[in-house]
Amino acid sequence: MKKQQSNLSRRLFLSNTAKAGLGLTIGLSAAGSLLQSCSSSKKASGNGVLSTGFSQTKLPYGFSDLHPSIDAMTMEIHYTKHAAGYAQNLQDEAQALNIDMSKPLEDVLARISKYSTKLRNNGGGHYNHELFWQCMTPRSTSTPSGILLQEIESAYGSFAGFKTRFEDAAKSRFGSGWAWLVVDKNKKLAVGSTPNQDNPLMDISDFKGTPILGLDVWEHAYYLKYQNKRPDYIDNWWKVVNWEYVQKRFDAAMAL
Repeated sequence: MKKQQSNLSRRLFLSNTAKAGLGLTIGLSAAGSLLQSCSSSKKASGNGVLSTGFSQTKLPYGFSDLHPSIDAMTMEIHYTKHAAGYAQNLQDEAQALNIDMSKPLEDVLARISKYSTKLRNNGGGHYNHELFWQCMTPRSTSTPSGILLQEIESAYGSFAGFKTRFEDAAKSRFGSGWAWLVVDKNKKLAVGSTPNQDNPLMDISDFKGTPILGLDVWEHAYYLKYQNKRPDYIDNWWKVVNWEYVQKRFDAAMAL
């Protein structure tokens, strides 16, 4: 009898020990998942400035607020016609291809070679313009400040040297396209350009990096005011650059 009780007690002990161990394992696993989720959420939240949706956001200023650098009619047509068209076409094609539009557009651009030409053109057009609007402000400062300015001066010798390099990229882009300042994979600043509505996030681009400043050099961005004088448009554009926003993108890109 005592032997039977002893065996029963032993079995109960082993059973309870196994359950406790399983509970501990599950608890640790759940805690680990929770911590990983919180960490991922924190990272995503910290880099929210680098996330772009599939819908057109509200222009952060009035159509006439960037005058005289950019005239009101150009801004209105550019935003309500060209950019709005890219946004709508992007959503239509994304829906046709069963793309999850709740996720950042950047995820799609990074593997754009797998998708249609329509998605490439309109996804790039939408992303580029959403960044472009934010890169401008009627309350511009003449230069950036802090670490961004230090990095620019380190990379290009001076802020003036950077402006010359950027302007050359914008002026020499044959036909339509964009000029960019990016943070590359080595966490260094780089200046370059892309054709049409391509951008440095795309896997098909020869020039790659995380864009922190972009300039539209399609003729529709300046022709009403500047006609064929792209250099004049570029020169006046510096007067409305939103360096505070560029700094935020720089900080986020460096944290990736």
